[in-house]
Amino acid sequence: MKRNTTKMLVEGAMMLALAIVLSLITPFQKLLPFGGSITLVSMLPICIYSIKYGIGKGLGVSFLFAVFQFVQGTVKDGLFGWGLTAGMLIACIVFDYFLAYTVLGLAGMFRKKGLGGWIAGIVIALLLRFASHFISGVYVFASTGKIWDDLDFIAENKYIYSLVYNGAYMVPEIILTVLVTVILFKIPQVHRILTSADSAEEQ
Repeated sequence: MKRNTTKMLVEGAMMLALAIVLSLITPFQKLLPFGGSITLVSMLPICIYSIKYGIGKGLGVSFLFAVFQFVQGTVKDGLFGWGLTAGMLIACIVFDYFLAYTVLGLAGMFRKKGLGGWIAGIVIALLLRFASHFISGVYVFASTGKIWDDLDFIAENKYIYSLVYNGAYMVPEIILTVLVTVILFKIPQVHRILTSADSAEEQ
């Protein structure tokens, strides 16, 4: 039991570190006309951990990933210098960081259902992240005037604004993550590791 717990913690730390490194790689950022960034499937390691150990353990690791994203947003992106009101700042922290990234731990909800379950869990988890960013876009950033003045049809509707902005990077992220998941599922060694008998059951 102690050995399994140690193994689980080590794998969690490894997956978290991998997710952090991949989140810093944004090869397609310049291709996005509205902002945002597409990472190198940075959410997949968290999803894989949830698939192997269940959503309870997955949520623990995904919360730590959310903490990293918040710290990066504060230090690198200057979150506290965006001129948001106290209420907007709190909403941004909750919906763009802690909630948006913690929900990735739900990816293992159908982990016993084979490839279809893996894909369904990952897609749902990533769509929940999109929904969290969408809410923030509607109620925080659209209210600050951070919209594109040259695109009137978007600027006039905060819902379209948030849908376009967040969809521009989340849709490709979802597609890439699913494609890599399918590839990994087809690799016998990876499939065996993720479905092995010593994988910890969700408590």
